[in-house]
Amino acid sequence: MHAITNRDLPADNPIVCVPADLIMTGGKSRQEIGTEAIRAEQTLMLSDHNSFYLFLKVLKEYELGEQSTWYYYLNSLPRYYSNGASMTDFCFGCLPPYAATQAQEEKNRLRRFELALNEVTTFLSDDTKRNSDLVKWAFNVVHTRYQETTGGDYALIPMADMFNHGGADYVDAYISYDDDGNCYAYSTRDVPAGRPLRVCYGDPTNPSKLLARYGFLDESSSATFCKWMAEEPSSELYQLGYPNQMLFYNDGSISNEVWNCLLYEELGNQSPAEQQQFHQACMVGDEATKAGYHEQYFPETLSALREHVAFILNELEELATWQQSVQDKERHANLDATRHPRLPLIKRHNDFVKYSFELVQQNLDAMVSS
Repeated sequence: MHAITNRDLPADNPIVCVPADLIMTGGKSRQEIGTEAIRAEQTLMLSDHNSFYLFLKVLKEYELGEQSTWYYYLNSLPRYYSNGASMTDFCFGCLPPYAATQAQEEKNRLRRFELALNEVTTFLSDDTKRNSDLVKWAFNVVHTRYQETTGGDYALIPMADMFNHGGADYVDAYISYDDDGNCYAYSTRDVPAGRPLRVCYGDPTNPSKLLARYGFLDESSSATFCKWMAEEPSSELYQLGYPNQMLFYNDGSISNEVWNCLLYEELGNQSPAEQQQFHQACMVGDEATKAGYHEQYFPETLSALREHVAFILNELEELATWQQSVQDKERHANLDATRHPRLPLIKRHNDFVKYSFELVQQNLDAMVSS
């Protein structure tokens, strides 16, 4: 279910207006819920307070049923999700480490919300709080649909949450708010009739994170995080682009930040003084000094990167073999073949990552032979 144009739209054309009275926000929900939510927040030190208040608001409106202003909106929303919060231990076991970690973080956030829910004693009924499927659904509604307002609040906006994800190059709409909190969506460019209207849900170069948060694979991604993780990343490593700019592109090329971060770590093992000189050169744009270090230590960084890529590819191969063996055993035991409904999506994700890494491996092998 998503928004599609039924006529040609010129750029900056209004698409939808949603009055503030129809928008659920974390701030308004906090005022309505009162001290119970504040107690839950303080007890568990939740960092995402606004989404927690929205979560409670969705549960309360569900309790109200047809008496709720938002009944038809909530009743129209999906019941099935494939994001990390909805995954099983089997799903986590089928994902490579980085993606599994991202998905597990969503599951852990759901568990924290479930614990905080116990501190809400009168705002919601015990039947609602004990309904684990309902609680998970409300969590997923909030975390796959909320939008951040200009004031930093979180909001659920009927109709304006129907835009699909469009990645970096396929954004057709943008959302704004006036001083009274009313929401407006406008086209960013000329959009022909019959085309889905799209916004960007998050980093288009990190399909694993989008999978964990929203439960879909962005196959339009032009790049993917290289999956290289530092054990104790320093502030200097972050300044060099770790991890968000460490990218493998879908043509097999490698971002400069990958080489910079790997060299920085290599220098730390061999010469802390040179490590600091290299970092300083990166910060001030001293290209000659940077190039000198890269040339001097290229065999080491190339070897480290080839080892990393080979490790990830071997891990993906082992995961595929394990998945198949589990499915074969379940088939022989006459277990329901549909008991892992998210597995096809996970396989597509793993194949997407594998394809990108294979192209990078070919690129690295060519560097060795050149």
